[in-house]
Amino acid sequence: MINLISDTVTKPTPGMLEAMMQAEVGDDVFGEDPTVNALEEKVAQMFGKEAALYCPSGTMTNQIAIKVHTQPLDEVICDEYSHIYQYETAGYAYNSGVGINLIKGTNGKITAEQVAAAIKPRYDWLPISRLVVLENTCNKGGGSYYTLEEIRPIQELCREKGLALHLDGARLFNALVETGESTQEVGAHFDSVSLCLSKGLGAPVGSVLIGRKDFIQQARRLRKVMGGGMRQAGYLAAACIYALDHQVERLRDDNERARRIGEVLQGLNYVESVRPVQSNILIFDLVEGLTADKFLEELKARGINASAFGPQTVRFVTHLDFTEQMMDQVLAVLKQI
Repeated sequence: MINLISDTVTKPTPGMLEAMMQAEVGDDVFGEDPTVNALEEKVAQMFGKEAALYCPSGTMTNQIAIKVHTQPLDEVICDEYSHIYQYETAGYAYNSGVGINLIKGTNGKITAEQVAAAIKPRYDWLPISRLVVLENTCNKGGGSYYTLEEIRPIQELCREKGLALHLDGARLFNALVETGESTQEVGAHFDSVSLCLSKGLGAPVGSVLIGRKDFIQQARRLRKVMGGGMRQAGYLAAACIYALDHQVERLRDDNERARRIGEVLQGLNYVESVRPVQSNILIFDLVEGLTADKFLEELKARGINASAFGPQTVRFVTHLDFTEQMMDQVLAVLKQI
């Protein structure tokens, strides 16, 4: 089967497996795993921050960031498509006791003007606006991404109003290979960054939370209470280091393949519309009378797995294990249906 369900389905490459097997390990709960320490130092330096924390998932890094940045009865401002709202089981409420203030942006992206309008006045009967979260790239927005030019006004507003700014960098490098912007520039615009390494970068497990030293010290305690303290995690961290060293630039291939599929879909009579394809996520709507479930059954019968994103909406995600040969087969199937 050709798997276009997600870029989380990737398997370690031979080089990554070798790096994992050669990793020097210790007990990371005691801070004694040298490979985890090396990963955290590497990522902190990449983003120009003081410290970093390796966690099992991007959901955990996001939830820890919300918890450190806020107090109960505060609120988080984000786009209505944001992963922290859509796909993290209302963890902002469960873990942090905060509300959420949703903005209707464009393909998952919000503006400084919208954030300014969303900030609540200080009344006893209103939550305190405390944190803004941006997602780059935005999953439900079809892989849309912010440029630094778009982020800068939001960062300046947050600084002026005393709000923290967190980046859910789930597929950040898919954006950076397109914009040419540096990790140092990104880090300078945010109080904290969550960087996922188990999607397009191909590592099997893990995300890193990046920020100030005191922020990460508190985050480390929260990781423990959430059950995220791992022991000989260096075997996993080694895969993350390998991914950062060897598998960033190839993300251009994933983005380009998604664009090529999108171009073909635009010319097919069963496709109503294709969302703008900016990175490796492709979302399209089917014509009236054709459901996503029916379409996916047809794809599966022809050896392709994908996912529904609504009653008549389908998502494809290209990734490390999606080869050029598979690409040709997918295009042929789409034209045959």
